[in-house]
Amino acid sequence: MQTKYDERRITENHSNRRRLPDRANHVYWEAICAFANDMPGSGKKGYLLIGVYDDGKISGMKVDDALMKRISGIRSDGNILPLPVMTTEKVQTDEGDVLVVEVTPSFDTPVRYRGRTFIRIGPRRDIASAEEERILAERCAASLPTFDTRPCREATIDDIDTGTIVKEYLPKAIDAEALATDSRSLKEQLASLRLFNMQWDCPTYAALIMFGHNPRYFMQGDYIQFVRFRGNDNGGEILNERRFEGCLYKVLPQLENFIRDGIVTKRPVPISILREKDVRNYPYKVLRELMMNAVMHRDYQANMPTRLYQYDSHIEIMNPGGLYGQARPENFPHVNDYRNSVVAEMMKNLNYVNMFNHGVSEVQDLLKENQSPAAEFNINLVTAFSVIVREPKDDDTANVGKDDPKDDPKELSERQELIIGLIKDNDLITIQQMTQKTKVSEKTIKRELATLQEKGILTREGGRKEGKWVIIVK
Repeated sequence: MQTKYDERRITENHSNRRRLPDRANHVYWEAICAFANDMPGSGKKGYLLIGVYDDGKISGMKVDDALMKRISGIRSDGNILPLPVMTTEKVQTDEGDVLVVEVTPSFDTPVRYRGRTFIRIGPRRDIASAEEERILAERCAASLPTFDTRPCREATIDDIDTGTIVKEYLPKAIDAEALATDSRSLKEQLASLRLFNMQWDCPTYAALIMFGHNPRYFMQGDYIQFVRFRGNDNGGEILNERRFEGCLYKVLPQLENFIRDGIVTKRPVPISILREKDVRNYPYKVLRELMMNAVMHRDYQANMPTRLYQYDSHIEIMNPGGLYGQARPENFPHVNDYRNSVVAEMMKNLNYVNMFNHGVSEVQDLLKENQSPAAEFNINLVTAFSVIVREPKDDDTANVGKDDPKDDPKELSERQELIIGLIKDNDLITIQQMTQKTKVSEKTIKRELATLQEKGILTREGGRKEGKWVIIVK
C-alpha cells in the first residue's frame, strides 16, 4: 500500500508562498484517511511519499521544518476522526528530499475526513459507498478496541434518543452531500458511526453515554457529583450538593451553565485610585475544559462518578481511570490517548472539544492570566486522575494592574511584543504561522490578537484569507 505524489509543480509554482496549495492539502488528508481505513484489510501500513514522481524519480524538492510541522499536524488537527496513527520522517538524498508519512491501519473504522469516508484499493482513492462503510463498521465491531464501541446487549434501539441523533448529530458528523444521498436504514447509519452493533442488533455503550434515555441503568457510575465543602477537606460541612445524570447530550449544557453561574464568581480589585479590575475565583474556560476532559477520558465501567468538589481555597476534579494507552507519567501532557474514542469523536463533532492535546497548556495559560496558581495534576493514581485548581491569593491579586498589561494600552506582554514583531516583519502572516513561531496554541494566539485589537494597537484590513494586519500604535 503506497502512493507517490509529484511535488515539483507545487513547489515551483508556489515558491513564494509559505503554505501548500489547498488542493494539495486535501490530497494528503484524503490519502491518510484512506490508508487508516485499510479497505482491503491487509493490516499493512500505508506510505505517502511527498517529493517523488509516480515513476519513482525524486523531484528535487526541499523539505523544511514548516512542511514537516504542517504534515505532522494533520494527525491532531481534528479534520480526520478518529485520530489516525501516523509518523513522518524526512529522507535526504542527492536528488532531493523525500517526506515519508507512515500511516497505521485503524482498528476504529470508518475513519472520516471532514465527515467523508475515504478508502484506497490499489491505485483508486475515492469516497466509500454505503456497502463499503458497512464492511468497515463490521470490521470495527469485531475488533472492539475500546469499551464505548462495545455492544450493550441488554439495550435496544428504543433506549437511545434516535430523534435527536437524526436531527442534531448526523448533520454534524457526516458531510451534508453524503448524508443527503444516504439511503441506508437508521441502524446501518448508526452502525457506520459506531453507535449501533448490527450483529447483536443493539446500541453501543457510546450511543448510551451520549444519547441514552437512562445510561445509569447500564453504567452505574455514569454521573457527575458536585459537592461544596466548608473548609479545605472532605471533613467539612457540606454546603451544597448536586448530581448531574443522564446522557451527555443533555448533561453537558447543564454543566456549562452551572460552572458559569454556580461556581465562578468575581470581585473587584483596585488597580489605581479611580480604577478597579474584576478578578475571578476560577476562570470559566479552565473549569469547563477540565470537566470536558474528565467526562471524555473517564472509565465508564467504573462505579465511581466523575467528581467536582469545591472547597474554600480550591477545586478538585477527579474521574475514574488513570492515564490510558500511550499516555504515561513520563510523557504527560505531551502524549495523549483515548479511552473512549467514539465519545471523544462525538464531543468534537458537537463542539465541546476543539483541538486535541492542547487542553493542559491552554488551562495553564488562562490561570496565569487570572493571577491564579498553576493547575496541579496528579497523574500517579492507578485507577483515577485528578487535578486541583486553586483560587488566586490576596498577595497575587495585589499586583493585578501591574502584571496585566491589558489594562494599559502602552504596555504589552512579552508574547504580545513577539506577535507585534512578527507582524512588523510580515503583515500577511497567518495565525497558523504565528502558532508555529511562538510555540503556543492557536486559541492563545487568537486571544492575544483580540486583546491587541481591543487596545487599538492592531487592526485587520481585508478578508480572512486576503487581508493583512495593520499596526496602529507602534
